[in-house]
Formats: sequence, C-alpha cells, structure tokens
Amino acid sequence: MMKNEYDVIVVGAGPAGSVAAQYAAREGVSVLMLEKDRDVGYPVRCAEAINRRTLIQFIEPDERWINATITKFAFIAPNGIEAVIDFKSIQGYVLERRIFDYELAKQAAADGAEVVTRAYVYDLLFDENETVTGVKVEYRGEQLEIKSKIVIAADGVESRVGKWAGLDTTVDFRDMEACFQVTAANVPVAQDTLYFYFGKKVSPGGYFWVFPKGENTANVGLGVSGAECKKRSSLSYLTENLNRLYPNASILTQIAGGVPCVTTPDKFIADGVMLTGDAARQVNPLSGGGIASGMVGGSIAGRIAGEAIKNNNMQHIYKYKEEWHQARGHMHERFDKFKDVIYDFTDEEFNKIMEKLRALPDEKRTIRKLFMIALANKPSLLVDVAKLFIV
Repeated sequence: MMKNEYDVIVVGAGPAGSVAAQYAAREGVSVLMLEKDRDVGYPVRCAEAINRRTLIQFIEPDERWINATITKFAFIAPNGIEAVIDFKSIQGYVLERRIFDYELAKQAAADGAEVVTRAYVYDLLFDENETVTGVKVEYRGEQLEIKSKIVIAADGVESRVGKWAGLDTTVDFRDMEACFQVTAANVPVAQDTLYFYFGKKVSPGGYFWVFPKGENTANVGLGVSGAECKKRSSLSYLTENLNRLYPNASILTQIAGGVPCVTTPDKFIADGVMLTGDAARQVNPLSGGGIASGMVGGSIAGRIAGEAIKNNNMQHIYKYKEEWHQARGHMHERFDKFKDVIYDFTDEEFNKIMEKLRALPDEKRTIRKLFMIALANKPSLLVDVAKLFIV
C-alpha cells in the first residue's frame, strides 16, 4: 500500500522513468514510481531499436525481449539505390518493448523502488515558496496527496508535470515529427538489418524505416516534419510506401504520435522537480530515437536526486543539467545541426550520397564516412562530425 510520503516520486514507468527510479533507490532513499496505464510497457510508442553500447550499461541482453540482433544498416535513396554498412559486429537490437519495459521496472523494484500502475497523477503539490512537494494522484477511485522531496517527471513528450511546475515543455511544430508506425506480417526483410529510406516522396523532413521483429515481421513506420505534415498526413505516406514496397503486408498493430526532434530545453529543472526522457526532450534530434538517451538521462536524474536527499541539499538537483550536457546534450546539439542540413537535401542529393557510399569498398563504409560524404560542402559541420567520432 502506498505511503503518504516518499523521498522521490517518479511519474511514468517508461525506460527513462524506471531507470530514474532504480538509480534513486540505489542511493538508499525511498522511491515511488507511478504509471497511469494498467501495465508497464503499454502502449508501445516507438520503433523499438536501441544501440547495444548504451543498453548494456543498464541491463544484460536477454533473448526474451530481443526480436532482432542488428549488425547492418541499409540506406535506400529515392531512386532505389541501396548502400549497406556491415559493422561485422552487434550494433544493436530491436526490442519487444512490452517485455523490456517490464524488466526495467522489475529492476527498479528489486533495488527498492515501489511501483504502482493505474495511478493517474493529475496535479502537483506546492509549498508557500512554489517548490514542488509531491503529487496529487487518483488511484482505485480515491484522490490522494502524496508528498515527496523531489518529483522526477518521466511522463512523455506532453509532460503535464513539467507544465504544472511552470517549465516550458512546448515544442515548435516544425521540430515535432509526426510519426506513424505499424507492426506488420508478410514483410520479408533480413533479420540483422535496419532499413532507412529517404526522399521527399517517401518521408519529407524525416525518413521511412523498416526494422525486423522476427521472421517476415517488422516495425514499419516514418516520421514527417511538422511543416510537411500540415500538407499531407504521415499515415498517407506510410500507406503509400507499404502498398508500393510490401503490398501483401498484414497490419498487426498501429501507433501514432509526435517525436520532439530538437535539443533539450534550457530549463528542465525547477525547485523540487526534474524532467527526464521525452519530457525533457532527451531524444536524438537526427534519428528521433529516445530509448537510449532516456535511460542515460534517467540514470543521471535518479542518482542526483538521491544524492540531493542524502546530503540534504535540494539545490544539488541543478547539477543534472551540466551532467546531462556532458553525457548526451552536447552531442544532440551537433545532431540538431546535421538534421537541419540533411533533411533539407533534394532527392538528387540523396541519390548522389548513396551512390558515393555504395561505391566505397565494404570495409570503408561507416557511419562517419556517410556523414563526411553528406556534409562535404559544410566544412564547419565536418569538424563537428570529427568530434563525434574522435572525442
């Protein structure tokens, strides 16, 4: 049964929230994680791919929640030219998020966090100084007030918690990708390859992806820039691409949502509250991927929250901004610059880039080389590319 007071309350049990709860609990403080849905891991709102390097920092890979092991990336130009980068080693996985998220929450519980589902947070508690001091939650027909020293908001891109705390969580529509994805059967693709399609007719201001999820099954989706989706919906692009590439596909599930492809806001911390994951826009602005970054952000937020409570120094939470910037924020700022250039390429430019990449010997095809080719006429950005792969 929930108590009336905890040291830390985490709102949202996605990867960022569960890792935040786990890392706070590891500091020896009391932690409550609240999830509004009845099950952790539902609904799934992403393409489910993650790089191995980050994942193994937080959880040991387990075949129960791995649908595909990735060693290759395939990039397809508007004219159909395909350039494949073979890493010769495991680069990442396509997850079964329903099981993966569940396991992350179990880890948090094992380290001492209390996890409660179907707990709907509808407001915050404040003291006379406007410091956040807990949450108002509806649980099993009752409206409860639960106090805490720190609230960690991992409640997604809309982050109502952030808004209630007075933080600006809005995203310019031009930086919001409108995404639509289906999980489909009868999609025959290699199970070790992530497929990325580019072009104005395929997915303007974004890309179309096909990520394997077991034999003849894949996550098929796309993101369309906010400016472009005002003209035409992401669903219409997805339907057209599916009919052209996989006319026999059978749709098993479908999801839609917005992804904030922009850098972290200037303020994602206030007295008594910290934002993490999508709530803090901790998403790779170039790829739109947020699982790995959210886990990194969650681990920093949770640890720092625990330290602040142990040392009885609530101002310590403001160290979170600096540590996030060092861990991922500076890299996301560079990716944001690349995004503005790359997604503005014409179809002809994409065709030339893929032709040049495919012309290279297999051993010289790398992500770094892809960036170098794509940004050949942008000297200042080439320096940023070098920093990403050298520093």
